[in-house]
Amino acid sequence: MNQNNMNEAEAAKKDLASSSKMEIGELQVSSDIKLRHMVYRPAHPKATVLFLHGFPESMYAWMPIAELLSSDYEVHAFDWPGYGQSSRPSADRFSYAPIDYAEVLEQYIRASGIDSSKLVIYATDIGALPALLAALEQPDIARKIIVGDFAPFNRPQYMWGNLVALKSKPSSDVARAALNQTRDEVLANAFFFDDPAEERYMLPQEFKDDIAKGWDGDITAADAFYHYYSHFTRDQDYFEANMSKLNVPVKVVWGEKDNYIKKEMGVELAERNNLNLTILPSLGHYPHLQAPKQTADELRAEIEG
Repeated sequence: MNQNNMNEAEAAKKDLASSSKMEIGELQVSSDIKLRHMVYRPAHPKATVLFLHGFPESMYAWMPIAELLSSDYEVHAFDWPGYGQSSRPSADRFSYAPIDYAEVLEQYIRASGIDSSKLVIYATDIGALPALLAALEQPDIARKIIVGDFAPFNRPQYMWGNLVALKSKPSSDVARAALNQTRDEVLANAFFFDDPAEERYMLPQEFKDDIAKGWDGDITAADAFYHYYSHFTRDQDYFEANMSKLNVPVKVVWGEKDNYIKKEMGVELAERNNLNLTILPSLGHYPHLQAPKQTADELRAEIEG
């Protein structure tokens, strides 16, 4: 682990001791969906932050950054259906599509009693498009939405080939089978892509244990990812056709070295919608895991700016 990442990890550890303790529980948001969630509740929160994770993560991906913010803000995170310890209904009952995740997000906000006027959503990867789709349907869903490192548009030229393969048959079936057959390899290497050993950063052991435990089930995390991507192009096209109707302020944050979804995707999203864009130097697809303190500082500036 390089010196910068060691400093990030040490800074995060120091702040953990002074942070508020979290609560972990379950919340029934619909007849088919129960979500595992964690909440930090300081005595006098300045605002509320809701984190939305990506693949192959769980809500535990947000623990380091949530701890850093929890002295000042009420912080929420949950496992998407198909991930962690949340429900995994059959695909004929729940499609795992971005638009259905958008509905789950709306249901969570209602069921948890969050005041949307004080809410900032931070969403990455598979969590980001649902957040924007929800904002199209419910313009007052949040005070601000921060998105990054995802694919708002159908632009294969900006995406890693293995992700593109998930978007249509027959390649999607092959990709799904490969993900399920190589679970341990995916969980060990997904967060580092092809980074050399000296550039790999430390992942919290609790997070690694949680995503390994939460992978399997009647619908595995790979299956949920497959079903999401089977509807992805449809929901990307819907968003692109309607994005001019967004009323919620949106900020775009992207890792400069994201090799899964290149920063050009974020640049196009920001330029076409006149959104503020921050490119995080030297960071990849998972800024919140690679540099939690830097990401927390960026988020704090957005909340209080």
